[in-house]
Amino acid sequence: MRKRWGVVALVAGASLMVGSTAAFAGAAFDFGVFRDRQLSKLSPALFGVERPLPASSAKQVTQAEALADPTVLATLAKGLHARVVTTQGPAIYDQISLWPDDAHPSYLIVCNESDTTDEPGLLRIKLSTGEVSTIVSGTIACDPTRRTPWGTIVFGEEDGTSGRIYELIDPLNTTGVTLDRDTGVFSGGTGAANLATRRALGRASFEGLGILGDGTTYLDPDDDDFGPVNGEPGDPYFKFVPDHPFHGHTPITSLSQSPYASGQVYGLRIGLTSSYGQGREFGFGKWIALPSAPDGDLENEGRAAGLTGYYRPEDADLDPIALRLGNVRLCSSDTGDEENHLYGQIVCFTDGTVAEAEANTAQPELQPFVFGGTSQGINMPDNVAFQPHTGNLVVHEDAETTFETPHNNDLWSCLPDGADQDLLSDGCARIATLNDLTAEWTGGIFDASGKNFYVSIQHNISGKGTIIDITGWK
Repeated sequence: MRKRWGVVALVAGASLMVGSTAAFAGAAFDFGVFRDRQLSKLSPALFGVERPLPASSAKQVTQAEALADPTVLATLAKGLHARVVTTQGPAIYDQISLWPDDAHPSYLIVCNESDTTDEPGLLRIKLSTGEVSTIVSGTIACDPTRRTPWGTIVFGEEDGTSGRIYELIDPLNTTGVTLDRDTGVFSGGTGAANLATRRALGRASFEGLGILGDGTTYLDPDDDDFGPVNGEPGDPYFKFVPDHPFHGHTPITSLSQSPYASGQVYGLRIGLTSSYGQGREFGFGKWIALPSAPDGDLENEGRAAGLTGYYRPEDADLDPIALRLGNVRLCSSDTGDEENHLYGQIVCFTDGTVAEAEANTAQPELQPFVFGGTSQGINMPDNVAFQPHTGNLVVHEDAETTFETPHNNDLWSCLPDGADQDLLSDGCARIATLNDLTAEWTGGIFDASGKNFYVSIQHNISGKGTIIDITGWK
């Protein structure tokens, strides 16, 4: 209903403008600007904020200011509020999982995107105190993490063709364990037996994960060294189908019960016949089976298989409203390259019903959802997170903040596509901007209510790992 009255208001406003002959005669009417103003006016109903921000911040707070009050690192849309969850631990917090569930989380399970193995890789943060404990060290560039439907935590490395996926059972009783990346063996600390290397999912520079109930998993890599260079196609999207799907209703008690123990990886090729390749990145596609040997090099296997490439796929999230309707839709950011005025995009692909996706019998279809545009529009999107109940997609920027003019990284909320003539978001609004040109937003995730948004302000000027909880959503 709220969307209906918003559209009615927009149509009424447009009618008034059409009635104004002088506005058109003077060529003063810009419908795009008018639309943006309507989005702002209707933002309480559309975005859950009183008023979005009109522009990116150009501010640079000092280290002393950020240490004294970490909330000065960000300016939020009117009506939103920030609470500091923690400023402990390493400074490169990335993606976040809620534990033990989304409804009543008591811990955050967080990746640390360090490029050295002697720093913590996966950590847990107690929400009530902000206390930080190291679960695992020894990873390189820990980036994605998810809680699985069978009650484990998976986490991965964004490390070229050497990155792997790992699985953890009992994250509250696993502490100070060390990974040997050469062997994939965990040792030391407490609970080393609670961890496993999941070679069946292959090797890649992992970033985005979307996990269905039976263990079918969508994966996307982000490796800027592998992106479109010398005519190569860029990074594709992948899908893992387990040999032994999970069909239980309670958490597993042993890692041997995980559907990640074995399975087949497929890659997405857009085009149903020999008509595939550069210039055909949207439309119907099919899943192409990759070599079945474990620990495969997904990106190079994908290149050999003629998969469709995109410019640095980043994070991905499953559409919760589509899932509630029994369908699969996953949205992902292709971050782009601002220094060449390639501002990035959000794409979404469908994979039939949940049953069809798990059986791998659907015909996937990938379409654009949001196009970036200029340093003051959505610019180099990175992490993405659906807000429960609304279907809005929150987009995190990771832009070149000092290129051409100073412009901090923003958070945007993008509406679902309605019943109009295109497949694009019906509009986006800036809901937060940083005040630190050295930092970026990472890992944002909503709780089940959609009222708490936990997000990291990565590598910020304070030198501290900073996670805040954004509240005040209407």
